[in-house]
This record gives sequence, structure tokens and C-alpha cells, in this order.
Amino acid sequence: MSELPWYKDGLRFACTRCGHCCTGEPGAVRVSEDEVERLARLVGLDLADFSERYTRLLADGTTSLSEKLNFECVFWSGEQGCTVYAARPKQCRTWPFWERNVASSEHWRAAARGCPGIGQGPLFELATIARTAADDGTSGEVPHADEL
Repeated sequence: MSELPWYKDGLRFACTRCGHCCTGEPGAVRVSEDEVERLARLVGLDLADFSERYTRLLADGTTSLSEKLNFECVFWSGEQGCTVYAARPKQCRTWPFWERNVASSEHWRAAARGCPGIGQGPLFELATIARTAADDGTSGEVPHADEL
């Protein structure tokens, strides 16, 4: 019988729409072809124009949304929040239940330092968390504890 993960009793999260996950340090918001197409439709651009204006190719060959010079997501607005919320990428929809964040309680606490919604709100069950983390839309890289 396999051992249950450290979050076997579930985890609490309620988005406060603070934008901390959309701003701050440089990063990557990986997007699939389907997500790019959905976003392009939402903003009213053809695929080529959208890709040129709002995406970039990462070193690993995947596509990411672009960032502003201050490292905010290109679709983040201080006044409105996420301007493409209805079509936001999987990586955004699955926060904070990313594989890297639930890898250990230390990783979860590190994510909570920048996210006031972690530890708040409804309780998410083990099965939901595990399913989300397994297909979170991120690179799947989990940092070592000393990198937190």
C-alpha cells in the first residue's frame, strides 16, 4: 500500500485576487496551442498576430506568455486584474496546486509566503489536489528545499 502524501487531509485555498502570482519575479506562463488559440480569439487577434505580440519561445521549446518589463504578466492590469480571466491558461487555473508547491509541506509554506490565499477558504480534498498537480500546466520542475 502506498503512503499518502503530506496533504492527505486536504489543503485550503481561496484566491484573493492580489495578483502576486501574476507579478513580481520573472517566470514563465506556459501555454498550449489550444490555449493560445483561445486567448487570440478572446482578444480579437489572429493567431500569428497574437503569437508575435503576446508569446515567447522558451529554451525548452515550449511557449510562454510574454512579460512586461517589470515582469508582470502581459495580461495583468493593476486596475482590472487578469484581463483574460475567462481564457486564462491551465497554469493559472491550477495555482496553487502545482506539483512543485505540493511536493512537500516546506514547498507549500514557501508558496504561501507570496500568496495570502493559501491556507484560507475552502478545503480541497486529496484527490482533487493530486489530480490538479499531476496536470498543472507548468514545467513540472520541483526545486530542492534549499532553493525555496
